[in-house]
Amino acid sequence: MDPATAAQNGVSVSWRPSVEFPGNLYRGKGIVNGTPEQVWDCVKPLAGTLRAQWDENVNSFEIIESLTDTLLFSRTTTPSAVMKLISPRDFVDLVLVRTYEDGTISSNATNVEHPSCPPKPGYVRGFNHPCGCFCEPLPGEPNKTSLVTFFQTDLSGYLPQGVVDSFFPRSMAGFYANLEKAVKKFFG
Repeated sequence: MDPATAAQNGVSVSWRPSVEFPGNLYRGKGIVNGTPEQVWDCVKPLAGTLRAQWDENVNSFEIIESLTDTLLFSRTTTPSAVMKLISPRDFVDLVLVRTYEDGTISSNATNVEHPSCPPKPGYVRGFNHPCGCFCEPLPGEPNKTSLVTFFQTDLSGYLPQGVVDSFFPRSMAGFYANLEKAVKKFFG
C-alpha cells in the first residue's frame, strides 16, 4: 500500500489503485485512546448507534434486513461534501461483523442490490467495494486501540477524479481525529 501515503497526527493514510474498480483502495491506520469496545461502539455501521452523531460523513444508517445477529443488509446516507461538489450519496451493503478471540472486532462490507432499497430521489447511489474496519487491542495498553480502516468507494456520478482523490485522504484523517473526540465525549 505504499504508492501514496499521507500522515497526520499519528494517523497514516495510504492508497493504491483498486483491483475492484477504476479508483483507489485507501487504508487508514492509527491508535485511538479508548478500549476496542468503546472505539467499536463509536464506529459500528449500524442503525441507532453513535456513528451518525459524530461522523461528519454519515447522515444515517438503516438496517434493511438482518440475516443473523452479525450479517445484515444496510443503507448508509451521506451528506454533500467538498463545498457541495459531491452531492448526497447512499450506499447499500452486505455487512458482516466479527469478534475474534484476541478481542479484535471488525466490520466487513461490500455493495449489493436489495429489492427493498431501490435508489432514492435526492441521492446518488454509490458503491462500496470490499471494505471494512478492524478495532484491535494493543497488547499491554488496555485503554488504546489500533484502528485499521479500508475503503474502496465508487462515489458514482460525474465527479472529476481529482476531487475524489483529494477528498478521501483528508476525509479519512479527519475521521480518526473526530473519532478520538467522540470516544472521549461518550466514554470520558
